[in-house]
Amino acid sequence: MSRIDGIRALEVLDSRGSPTLEVEVSLANGSTGRAMVPSGASVGSNEALELRDGNSDRFFGKGVLDAICHVHNEIQSALVCESSFNQSELDSTLQEIDGTQNKTKLGANATLGVSLAFARAEAQSTKVPLYEHIASLNRTDDMRLPVPMMNVLNGGAHANNRIDLQEFMIVPTGMNDFSSAIRCGAEVFHCLKNALSADGHSTAVGDEGGFAPDLDSDESALAYLADAIERAGYKLGSDVHLALDCAATEFHSDGDYFLQGQSKSYTSRQYCDYLAELVVQFPIVSIEDGLAEEDWNAWRQLTARLGSRVQLVGDDIFVTNPKFLQKGIELKVANSILIKVNQIGTLTETLEVIQLAKSFGYNTVISHRSGDTEDTFIADLAVGTGAGQIKSGSLCRSERTSKYNRLIRIEADASHLDYRGLREII
Repeated sequence: MSRIDGIRALEVLDSRGSPTLEVEVSLANGSTGRAMVPSGASVGSNEALELRDGNSDRFFGKGVLDAICHVHNEIQSALVCESSFNQSELDSTLQEIDGTQNKTKLGANATLGVSLAFARAEAQSTKVPLYEHIASLNRTDDMRLPVPMMNVLNGGAHANNRIDLQEFMIVPTGMNDFSSAIRCGAEVFHCLKNALSADGHSTAVGDEGGFAPDLDSDESALAYLADAIERAGYKLGSDVHLALDCAATEFHSDGDYFLQGQSKSYTSRQYCDYLAELVVQFPIVSIEDGLAEEDWNAWRQLTARLGSRVQLVGDDIFVTNPKFLQKGIELKVANSILIKVNQIGTLTETLEVIQLAKSFGYNTVISHRSGDTEDTFIADLAVGTGAGQIKSGSLCRSERTSKYNRLIRIEADASHLDYRGLREII
């Protein structure tokens, strides 16, 4: 239990040069915590609201002064008082002040900044690492290093090219520790860069630090990754597997899936066939958002078809929300959930979704956003919840590597933490 002495919010920049919030919470005992809030580009329609000002005279309408005003007024007046709070009580108070399902009054960026900053302040107050504090909130001693899912080649909404699928990831499943996994990823990343450059492709990077070459097909992108893995001296399908984030909602319309790069339209069943063919062609262990968020029947078909062999991750369809995850569990949709703290708006609600997923045998993947910051909270969240997997983007851009570097430090300081590789996924 901690008494809050003050709360301050600032308008800072995310990795796309757009405004976001940084919140600092000060406790009466002198401890402080800061947190910066990320922002997505491929956004599920049921996510909690990211409050923007809409004033075209500032940041083209993307300013967050209204959210800051909510922090300094309604939130601060409720939390800076004689009462003491624990994390659950604080987050419940934030939900009560907002009073809406999707944080449409205060904005999830306002509530999340306060929630995460308070968690950091409490960890400092109790003199334990943040991941240990999160584990205590989560009532678990299952702490471990996550397997990194590294988005090294970008398409879809994350890049200006003809590739329809949004993320092509390498997953170092065969490594014995986290540091070796990062080394593996970095070496593959540089081999991929050399191969693309040698073939005359651009090696400029997209929002998440992956290369964004104008390739002619999704299969070509996967083939480049497979080649880079072997060029780096690793065995494809043993040391390193592949993973996809299709972000299928982005190209789903009127019941069909239109792949612009192929100039071809698929029915839901045909698109499931297409994904199944990719799994046969390449050692793919995980497919995120393989189908659109509203295509529940096709999700059931895909899960029945591939769910025993491949990790099927729901992002847009679940939006880190227990209501949608519960529906997925009942309909046997997917077998894993992507966890994005800004989709729900508080730490406590995030932990509740992780607990629900685990209780029904769903894998959990902690994720960044495409518009991220140098804040490393999700690295500690992945360890403290024993999530098993993390998406932090590619092996360049400091808003991506900061999470990996934080995990390397955690591993160095806590040698007892396990790294399970492929066992985390299938």
